[in-house]
Amino acid sequence: MKTRPLFDEAMIAKRIRELGAQITTDYAGEPLLVVSVLKGAFMFTADLVRQIKLPVEVDFIGLASYEGTQSTGHVRIISDLSSKIEGRHVLLIEDIVDSGKTLDFLRDMFSLRHPKSLKICTLLSKPESHEMKTPVDYVGFEITREFVIGYGLDLDQRYRELSYIAQVIET
Repeated sequence: MKTRPLFDEAMIAKRIRELGAQITTDYAGEPLLVVSVLKGAFMFTADLVRQIKLPVEVDFIGLASYEGTQSTGHVRIISDLSSKIEGRHVLLIEDIVDSGKTLDFLRDMFSLRHPKSLKICTLLSKPESHEMKTPVDYVGFEITREFVIGYGLDLDQRYRELSYIAQVIET
Protein backbone atom coordinates (compact mmCIF):
# COMPACT_ATOMS: atom_id res chain seq x y z
CA MET A 1 0.00 0.00 0.00
CA LYS A 2 1.29 3.45 -0.92
CA THR A 3 0.48 6.47 1.24
CA ARG A 4 1.25 10.18 1.35
CA PRO A 5 1.49 11.96 4.74
CA LEU A 6 -1.05 14.80 5.15
CA PHE A 7 -0.81 15.89 8.81
CA ASP A 8 2.05 15.02 11.13
CA GLU A 9 1.84 14.55 14.90
CA ALA A 10 2.84 18.16 15.69
CA MET A 11 0.24 19.63 13.30
CA ILE A 12 -2.48 17.47 14.83
CA ALA A 13 -1.49 18.38 18.40
CA LYS A 14 -1.44 22.11 17.60
CA ARG A 15 -4.88 22.01 16.00
CA ILE A 16 -6.32 20.03 18.93
CA ARG A 17 -5.02 22.65 21.39
CA GLU A 18 -6.79 25.33 19.33
CA LEU A 19 -10.05 23.36 19.22
CA GLY A 20 -9.88 22.69 22.97
CA ALA A 21 -9.43 26.39 23.70
CA GLN A 22 -12.36 27.33 21.45
CA ILE A 23 -14.67 24.71 23.00
CA THR A 24 -13.67 25.83 26.50
CA THR A 25 -14.55 29.44 25.60
CA ASP A 26 -17.82 28.53 23.87
CA TYR A 27 -19.17 26.51 26.81
CA ALA A 28 -17.98 29.07 29.39
CA GLY A 29 -17.67 26.77 32.40
CA GLU A 30 -20.75 24.63 31.67
CA PRO A 31 -20.40 20.88 32.22
CA LEU A 32 -20.09 18.97 28.96
CA LEU A 33 -20.88 15.42 27.85
CA VAL A 34 -18.45 14.42 25.12
CA VAL A 35 -19.71 11.56 22.95
CA SER A 36 -17.03 9.86 20.88
CA VAL A 37 -18.03 7.90 17.78
CA LEU A 38 -16.15 4.61 17.84
CA LYS A 39 -13.82 3.42 16.71
CA GLY A 40 -12.17 6.10 14.61
CA ALA A 41 -12.57 9.07 16.95
CA PHE A 42 -11.12 7.51 20.11
CA MET A 43 -7.59 8.95 19.77
CA PHE A 44 -8.86 12.39 18.78
CA THR A 45 -11.35 12.35 21.67
CA ALA A 46 -8.70 11.37 24.23
CA ASP A 47 -6.39 14.17 23.13
CA LEU A 48 -9.18 16.73 22.78
CA VAL A 49 -10.76 16.22 26.22
CA ARG A 50 -7.35 16.89 27.81
CA GLN A 51 -7.43 20.31 26.13
CA ILE A 52 -10.98 21.22 27.21
CA LYS A 53 -10.77 23.07 30.52
CA LEU A 54 -14.31 22.28 31.72
CA PRO A 55 -16.04 19.56 33.74
CA VAL A 56 -16.20 16.81 31.08
CA GLU A 57 -17.86 13.41 31.06
CA VAL A 58 -17.03 11.04 28.20
CA ASP A 59 -19.27 8.42 26.61
CA PHE A 60 -19.03 6.36 23.45
CA ILE A 61 -21.34 5.26 20.65
CA GLY A 62 -20.33 2.54 18.23
CA LEU A 63 -21.43 2.84 14.61
CA ALA A 64 -20.56 1.14 11.35
CA SER A 65 -21.00 2.49 7.83
CA TYR A 66 -17.85 1.51 5.90
CA GLU A 67 -16.61 -1.65 4.21
CA GLY A 68 -12.99 -1.25 3.12
CA THR A 69 -12.61 2.21 1.57
CA GLN A 70 -16.29 2.60 0.60
CA SER A 71 -19.26 3.87 2.58
CA THR A 72 -22.19 1.46 2.55
CA GLY A 73 -24.65 4.36 2.77
CA HIS A 74 -26.24 2.72 5.83
CA VAL A 75 -25.47 3.47 9.47
CA ARG A 76 -25.70 0.67 12.03
CA ILE A 77 -25.53 1.12 15.81
CA ILE A 78 -23.03 -1.34 17.24
CA SER A 79 -23.19 -0.01 20.82
CA ASP A 80 -25.34 2.79 22.29
CA LEU A 81 -24.59 5.39 24.94
CA SER A 82 -24.52 4.47 28.61
CA SER A 83 -25.31 8.07 29.68
CA LYS A 84 -28.57 9.96 29.52
CA ILE A 85 -28.25 13.12 27.42
CA GLU A 86 -31.54 14.82 28.29
CA GLY A 87 -30.97 18.41 29.45
CA ARG A 88 -27.20 18.21 28.94
CA HIS A 89 -24.75 20.00 26.68
CA VAL A 90 -23.51 17.31 24.29
CA LEU A 91 -20.44 17.55 22.06
CA LEU A 92 -20.37 14.76 19.48
CA ILE A 93 -16.85 13.87 18.33
CA GLU A 94 -16.35 12.34 14.88
CA ASP A 95 -13.12 11.27 13.23
CA ILE A 96 -14.15 12.28 9.72
CA VAL A 97 -17.22 13.76 8.03
CA ASP A 98 -17.58 12.46 4.49
CA SER A 99 -21.16 12.49 3.15
CA GLY A 100 -22.48 13.43 6.59
CA LYS A 101 -25.17 10.74 6.61
CA THR A 102 -23.85 9.48 9.94
CA LEU A 103 -24.15 12.98 11.43
CA ASP A 104 -27.73 13.38 10.21
CA PHE A 105 -28.55 9.95 11.67
CA LEU A 106 -27.00 10.84 15.03
CA ARG A 107 -28.54 14.33 15.17
CA ASP A 108 -32.00 12.87 14.55
CA MET A 109 -31.48 10.11 17.11
CA PHE A 110 -30.01 12.44 19.76
CA SER A 111 -32.69 15.11 19.28
CA LEU A 112 -35.28 12.53 20.36
CA ARG A 113 -33.35 12.30 23.64
CA HIS A 114 -33.67 16.09 24.26
CA PRO A 115 -30.16 17.38 24.96
CA LYS A 116 -29.85 20.99 26.15
CA SER A 117 -27.54 21.56 23.19
CA LEU A 118 -25.82 19.43 20.57
CA LYS A 119 -22.67 20.49 18.74
CA ILE A 120 -20.45 18.53 16.39
CA CYS A 121 -16.64 18.39 16.33
CA THR A 122 -14.71 16.47 13.70
CA LEU A 123 -11.02 15.97 13.16
CA LEU A 124 -11.39 15.84 9.37
CA SER A 125 -14.06 17.13 7.01
CA LYS A 126 -14.52 16.48 3.28
CA PRO A 127 -16.69 19.44 2.19
CA GLU A 128 -16.77 18.24 -1.45
CA SER A 129 -18.61 15.10 -0.31
CA HIS A 130 -21.08 16.66 2.14
CA GLU A 131 -24.73 15.77 1.60
CA MET A 132 -25.91 16.40 5.16
CA LYS A 133 -28.24 18.89 6.80
CA THR A 134 -26.29 18.89 10.08
CA PRO A 135 -23.78 21.72 10.53
CA VAL A 136 -20.32 20.94 11.86
CA ASP A 137 -19.36 23.37 14.61
CA TYR A 138 -15.67 22.54 15.01
CA VAL A 139 -13.38 21.21 12.25
CA GLY A 140 -9.78 20.16 12.72
CA PHE A 141 -8.78 20.01 9.05
CA GLU A 142 -10.54 20.05 5.70
CA ILE A 143 -9.42 17.55 3.09
CA THR A 144 -10.56 16.53 -0.38
CA ARG A 145 -12.11 13.18 -1.23
CA GLU A 146 -9.02 11.08 -0.53
CA PHE A 147 -9.21 8.03 1.72
CA VAL A 148 -7.08 8.54 4.83
CA ILE A 149 -5.62 6.39 7.58
CA GLY A 150 -3.83 6.94 10.87
CA TYR A 151 -4.49 8.63 14.19
CA GLY A 152 -7.50 6.38 14.81
CA LEU A 153 -8.67 6.14 11.20
CA ASP A 154 -8.46 2.69 9.70
CA LEU A 155 -8.52 0.59 6.57
CA ASP A 156 -10.16 -2.73 7.46
CA GLN A 157 -9.28 -2.21 11.16
CA ARG A 158 -5.57 -1.55 10.45
CA TYR A 159 -3.33 1.54 10.66
CA ARG A 160 -5.20 3.23 13.57
CA GLU A 161 -1.95 3.27 15.58
CA LEU A 162 -0.14 5.69 13.27
CA SER A 163 0.65 9.01 14.99
CA TYR A 164 0.01 10.93 11.77
CA ILE A 165 -2.69 11.03 9.06
CA ALA A 166 -1.88 9.82 5.57
CA GLN A 167 -3.71 9.61 2.25
CA VAL A 168 -4.01 6.11 0.80
CA ILE A 169 -2.77 6.37 -2.79
CA GLU A 170 -3.18 2.73 -3.76
CA THR A 171 -4.01 -0.48 -1.92
